Amino acid sequence: MPDRQLLHLVFGGEMKALGGAPEFRDLSKVDFVGAYPDYASAQKAWKSKAQSTVDNALMRYFIVHAHKLMDPHEEEGDHAH
Repeated sequence: MPDRQLLHLVFGGEMKALGGAPEFRDLSKVDFVGAYPDYASAQKAWKSKAQSTVDNALMRYFIVHAHKLMDPHEEEGDHAH
């Protein structure tokens, strides 16, 4: 049986300020990188985008564990990342 798909989203953009809770400067310019079937694939995409924007200290990229949002009853220890 193939591994269960664990959807992860990668997105980012320019923050209003350094530190504190992340807040995007302009939501219309948020960069949606993509949806990935596992954490390893998402992390690879995140790392690539983060490295390509290293010259802008206000740029931040994030990985969201969308599968946990889609199934809020999922136990933390059910699936290794």
